[in-house]
Amino acid sequence: MRLITDSSCLYTPKETEEMGFVVNPLSVTINNKQYVEFVDITAREFVDIINQGHIPTSSQPSVGLLIETFKKYPNDDLIVLTIADGLSGTYDSALIAKNSIENNENIHVINTKTLCGPHKYLVEETLKLIKEGKSLDEILNYINNKIETVISFLLPKDFGYLKRGGRLTPLAATLAGVLKLQPVVTQTKDGKRLDKFVIGRNFREAIKKVLNFYKDKLSDNHRIYISHGFNLKDAKYVESVFRKEFPNSYIEVLELSCAFITQGGPLCVAIQTIEA
Repeated sequence: MRLITDSSCLYTPKETEEMGFVVNPLSVTINNKQYVEFVDITAREFVDIINQGHIPTSSQPSVGLLIETFKKYPNDDLIVLTIADGLSGTYDSALIAKNSIENNENIHVINTKTLCGPHKYLVEETLKLIKEGKSLDEILNYINNKIETVISFLLPKDFGYLKRGGRLTPLAATLAGVLKLQPVVTQTKDGKRLDKFVIGRNFREAIKKVLNFYKDKLSDNHRIYISHGFNLKDAKYVESVFRKEFPNSYIEVLELSCAFITQGGPLCVAIQTIEA
């Protein structure tokens, strides 16, 4: 049994090789040049190019690359965890790749309906279950159940990135004109779009509203992920607020990769939770 995923899990190809699974990195294009994240460019270098005035776009691993990856392991059951469809075309590409291969019954493509922190956790849990010798059905059922517990929020600094990406519901798109306020968007239940949640007068008030939402929903059994697009100061503030409210919960601060800085914009902060 083998795990295959994409770089939404925020692990680099080098790390995944050491951990024993396969990652197909996402790509970004900026200043008329395409880069494979974690391979050709670091997030810091990427943000430096953005700060020169260039607008990035992102793209999923190619169908050809996925076919090549799947064909390497014809005798293994392959568990393929993809970033949420709607936020990326990776899930659709994985299905096309699977259907292009004869005798593909060993390939199991799962739409995680999420990205970044919770995706990272699903990868870690899948690896653990494989090492424990769990059956394929046990692993797939476990992962699908965990997917349904994910809640995600994003606080962008520049709403233009989300609007250009076309991932907003019509209601959320109206927030793009809100100046000097802090909008918060949330991932829809199907994982396909981002919708309006609240607007705060400033970043800290917006965080307070997100925290109030969570107060009766999180237990010690939840994992909390705070991701940022090179905005460690705000991310650490969010961490301190959540640690005070949920002192026994696992909390991890993560740095977003190039593809997700492209989606959320530099300096964005994401708050995501998943039941452990």
